[in-house]
Amino acid sequence: MRLLHTSDWHLGRSFHRVNMLGAQAEFIGHVVTTVRERAVDAVLVSGDVYDRAVPPLAAVELFDDALHRLADLGVPTVMISGNHDSARRLGVGAGLIGRAGIHLRTEPSAAGTPVVLADAHGDVAFYGLPYLEPALVKDEFGVEKAGHEAVLAAAMDRVRADLAARAPGTRSVVLAHAFVTGGEPSDSERDITVGGVAAVPAGVFDGVDYVALGHLHGCQTLTDRVRYSGSPLPYSFSEAAHRKSMWLVDLAADGSVEAERLDCPVPRALARIRGTMEDLLADPELARHEEAWVEATLTDPVRPADPMARLTERFPHTLSLVFDPDRAEDDPEVSYARRLAGRSDQQIAEDFVAHVRGAGPDAHEQGVLRDAFDAVRADETVREVAR
Repeated sequence: MRLLHTSDWHLGRSFHRVNMLGAQAEFIGHVVTTVRERAVDAVLVSGDVYDRAVPPLAAVELFDDALHRLADLGVPTVMISGNHDSARRLGVGAGLIGRAGIHLRTEPSAAGTPVVLADAHGDVAFYGLPYLEPALVKDEFGVEKAGHEAVLAAAMDRVRADLAARAPGTRSVVLAHAFVTGGEPSDSERDITVGGVAAVPAGVFDGVDYVALGHLHGCQTLTDRVRYSGSPLPYSFSEAAHRKSMWLVDLAADGSVEAERLDCPVPRALARIRGTMEDLLADPELARHEEAWVEATLTDPVRPADPMARLTERFPHTLSLVFDPDRAEDDPEVSYARRLAGRSDQQIAEDFVAHVRGAGPDAHEQGVLRDAFDAVRADETVREVAR
């Protein structure tokens, strides 16, 4: 059975001030063409279909168009909700849409209930694990402590129990939206840290033939059977080195996997350039970036006059301008943002406690801070979905 694994469409999202809806529509067309030309048997979409819980109308219209075009192909699609989606909204009409071959899996309670498709070698069971917000699903899965590993492990227990009850030789595919250990994040994914832990081990998914992951925006192979497709388009300059693509996966009769990486159409290259204003305007090596979307970091000791206007004369698609003067780390002028770079909310809060009290928080106080951040994030998720 041939599968096309994609994820993280983020319909409705822009790139800085650039509207990406046209590029997203081109990607949908690319998916349809790939399915037709490469004889795909099933399409997998591993979450974050939309960029936010209440998407703009234009994004909803594009999703509606995608559903119709996929259904017209007569090729089944299995789709789960991600942490950016409203599972309830995305899942509206799932029963009716399923009759057209578009199988939406947005309910955590259905983790152990697969979509079963068949080929000449027998059944393949597709299990959709939507994004599982630990604080909201721990009761459903009967886990005492809300954490990503605990709820995913409980969901996978249901998957393995269902699979064990099926005919011998039934092959299995899991779609999941999570941060799995070994994955490389970028700046454009929303933080899903709970209790100080964001990642879960790949071993949670043991016992199935292929795991189609979503959430991280870079295409990655964690094992031969566990892969991220990544986002089809760039959504931050941290993705400048990404090769945007999808996985074409052949699932053999014995459950073995072969995967081919297929490139996605990207409207414009990304480039990060750094140096003084004069160097950026004069360096011949930067000519290759003149038609790219550019993030320019200026290292001049004094902010130059009219920096964006001057840069766009050479790099007309400059979208981001950063000032980072070259200074010693102990220089009092080093920016606050630079000192905070790469630090989590938890670490920043602990540093603040140490600053005002003279000593950092003890283990109990660290737990209180973690619980507070987790509670705020879970509450924000509930309120966003309820809007």
